[in-house]
Amino acid sequence: MNSVWIILAAIVSFGTTALLGKWMVPFLHKINFGQTIREVGPKWHQKKNGTPTMGGFMFIIGIALSTVIFVPIYYSMTKQDSLQMMMRTKIFGGLLMAVGFGAVGFFDDYIKVVKKRNLGLNAKQKLILQFIVAGAYLYSLYLAGSSSTTLIPFFGNVDFGIWYWIVALLGIVGMVNAVNFTDGIDGLNASVTFFVSLFFMLISGILGIESMSVFAAALAGGCLGFLVWNINPAKVFMGDTGSLFLGGMVCALGFGLNLPILILVIGFVYICEILSVVIQVVYFKATHGKRLFRMSPIHHHFEMCGWNEHKICRVFSLVTVIFGVAAFLLVFYGF
Repeated sequence: MNSVWIILAAIVSFGTTALLGKWMVPFLHKINFGQTIREVGPKWHQKKNGTPTMGGFMFIIGIALSTVIFVPIYYSMTKQDSLQMMMRTKIFGGLLMAVGFGAVGFFDDYIKVVKKRNLGLNAKQKLILQFIVAGAYLYSLYLAGSSSTTLIPFFGNVDFGIWYWIVALLGIVGMVNAVNFTDGIDGLNASVTFFVSLFFMLISGILGIESMSVFAAALAGGCLGFLVWNINPAKVFMGDTGSLFLGGMVCALGFGLNLPILILVIGFVYICEILSVVIQVVYFKATHGKRLFRMSPIHHHFEMCGWNEHKICRVFSLVTVIFGVAAFLLVFYGF
């Protein structure tokens, strides 16, 4: 019976997101909120110039609506009349953190659209705002009674002391930006995050934390609903509004299960994306102008090698599935 609420959460999130596209895509066209494509990117991306951006609002609304409806219903129907403070904070505090990151992305997108160039907030401004959002979330966990202990497969509970909060803060901001870098190919970010959320949903189930399964199902449904409009050729882009929100959701799921280490495994594609950027910059400076990749993030490298956008989405999604299975086995055999 509990699985009904998981399924309904996914369906409502999917339906809301997909249906919102019927109104939002024409509306974004009407107000000229189109993406300005970078001149340094692949030349064939120039044909995407003017495609509406900030479409992330579609799944932000869908996911938030589904969460605030079905998480309380789940607890009510399972005769848990009130959420424990910690779980309430993990779910709704995690959702607010994701919305906060989405707000940072919105400011960035808005500046890009108004100035008609592919530059928004500068790096320093983004990082300051992101650290504030991540810090507020972690502080809310601390106030709710969260400790510096986290679960490590095969080792059990490990207390990292003050370092837990420091690494968590850096890790959240880093992962959110890693998810942001995964955006840039039609359907890529939503496809990868769809499978990431599916595995978090399954892992939540085997750990008996079904409220997190409902939360993950809402994310999965929102990603799938957005793909209706974002699969190549994309009719709308999620923008930083959407990609930073997705990054916040992924972190909220990992910390919600007290297994943030799983983010590194299930989110292997995200890690590769941000590392490819870091490696490219370091290599470029060290060799005085040479490039290790044809273009970074790494999805553009494969694109420059001749892979079409559909193939990149399929391969990156398959890699996510493989590492998702690895994470599932870690949890299944590690506890």
